Amino acid sequence: MSRYLINGGNPLRGEVSIRGAKNASFKQVIASLLSPSTTKLLNLPDISDIHLTESIAKSMGSQISLIGNHSIEITTSKITSTKVPSGTGDKSRSSFMFAAPLLARVGEAIIPLPGGDKLGARPLDRLFDCYRQMNINIEEFDDHLRFTTTGLKPVHYDFPKPSHTVTEVILMTCALTPGESIIGNSAIEPEIDDLICMLNSMGAQIKRDPTNPKTIIINGVSSLHGTEHQVIADRNEAVTFACAALSTKGHINILRVRPRIIETFLQTIEKMGAKVTRGHDEVDIIYNGGLTAIDIETQAEPGFMTDWQAVFSLVLTQAVGCSSVVERVFPYRFQHIKTLNDMGAKTKFFNPIVKDPKDYYEFNPESDRPEYFHGVKIYGPSKLKPCHLSVSDLRAGAMATLAGLTAEGLSTIEGTEFIERGYERLADRLRALGADIQYIKT
Repeated sequence: MSRYLINGGNPLRGEVSIRGAKNASFKQVIASLLSPSTTKLLNLPDISDIHLTESIAKSMGSQISLIGNHSIEITTSKITSTKVPSGTGDKSRSSFMFAAPLLARVGEAIIPLPGGDKLGARPLDRLFDCYRQMNINIEEFDDHLRFTTTGLKPVHYDFPKPSHTVTEVILMTCALTPGESIIGNSAIEPEIDDLICMLNSMGAQIKRDPTNPKTIIINGVSSLHGTEHQVIADRNEAVTFACAALSTKGHINILRVRPRIIETFLQTIEKMGAKVTRGHDEVDIIYNGGLTAIDIETQAEPGFMTDWQAVFSLVLTQAVGCSSVVERVFPYRFQHIKTLNDMGAKTKFFNPIVKDPKDYYEFNPESDRPEYFHGVKIYGPSKLKPCHLSVSDLRAGAMATLAGLTAEGLSTIEGTEFIERGYERLADRLRALGADIQYIKT
């Protein structure tokens, strides 16, 4: 198990360049399988989630060549297997997304049950509901799913609640489905628009309704060709470095990211007192004296992203006053709060009083549990003490790393392979900003 050794307490200062988005790039590797021609993907992050997705693609017949450190050429002239290898489902939720190109090209997909971070049930019921309307048969077994079709049919489907990943799977499937498909109440994250851009450059005909961007119209085509596409910047990584600047009372210039894709976050920290300067493809973050407490709720785009709340919770421990975080996207995503409490933070769980939880929360009601809390109050500022802990979640692991940099003294973070799922060479890049951090691979 790999680990970080951190001597914290130093403000981070300097410049950092943002890599391609994890949550866009692995899906675009999968989307390339919709065509038998060669696709070139640029700005891919060098992280384990991408390598896992590439290995699954190779098992299905893809030929992949590395071009430099962050670009690949991928060609899948023929699908040689319709089965995603067993064991991949519990490592990443990318496995079930392969159903789209497999169904579109050969009419069958055998997928291990999906996994990824333990954040509560994924809303696959929405995918199943839409797929059944597209003439796709779904068989559920103890350890895998089997999708089959005798011919895809166009669909008019309205999401009961938006789903980022399921929207993308349906888009990929409909791209090669004859006729017009209309998807209503879809997710509107920038990673989805980046996928649409890539698919259209391959010959797809996909557009958002200009009067209602949550409605996506797909005119299915008979085939797609290859393309060259550059992956959008990783907004989660950009927010992580911004939180590193604020929690350590530093100053970081974040390069190669369009500020508009993290605008909700930037407006939030400006309200707290941080100094933010926006450029065309960069943003400057400065700790500008004391931060004031603030209340946030995680929501789908354009709201405050759920993936930001762990690292942002650390920033709130350094703000003056009582802040609150309400998690509306997942039934429970506060695993990182115990870490903060062990390090000296002061927090209190609560459940918001809402008129209609079914409308207020974006997760399915059956995913909830009586013991789950959906809100936490964070009291600050707190002087954090160093920690020795093991992480098992990507975003909570990033938070623990930043907490170790914030606290004075020696911290040890075990299980950094979870962090490496989404952050390329994080220790090296933090060290370039002045962090005293060592990466020990075992």
